[in-house]
Amino acid sequence: QLVLDGEVEVLLDQPEDDNGQIVLSREKAERLRQWEFILQHCEEGSIVKGRVLRKVKGGLMVDIGMEAFLPGSQIDNKRIKNLDEYIDKTYEFKILKINIERKNVVVSRRELLEAERISKKAELLENIQEGNVREGIVKNITDFGVFVGIEDGIDGLIHISDISWTDRIQHPGDL
Repeated sequence: QLVLDGEVEVLLDQPEDDNGQIVLSREKAERLRQWEFILQHCEEGSIVKGRVLRKVKGGLMVDIGMEAFLPGSQIDNKRIKNLDEYIDKTYEFKILKINIERKNVVVSRRELLEAERISKKAELLENIQEGNVREGIVKNITDFGVFVGIEDGIDGLIHISDISWTDRIQHPGDL
């Protein structure tokens, strides 16, 4: 906390400017404290919560106690049409890189989503049994069958021979 008992913490920016005045910065003091907090409480691989602030070239800026860069390739594990839908929303992020020299942090949301998808897939494979009925969405039609999404990121194949037991099908796309 920067304000205690009516005092404000500042950083001595310059001992003297062109007019002989001492130059102080509250903003730089706040950034320094935020950076110190990140170094003391976080490390590469840590999970942090943050709010997406704005778009920048190559990705988004996220407030995790200080501004961190979220590369476009690390925003989601699916194709993104509009970055604006992420602005002002809060998510969890994994810290990918802490660059001490440049005083910046790079985060990823995609890595957490991928880990969650792998966990869900393992859970499904552990619990699914032959004869279970599942709803799904057709994802792709090929010459030999149809791929159906049965859960987030988990697809199953319906072979052409299992699509219809009453009609002989030449191509799955016919149905």
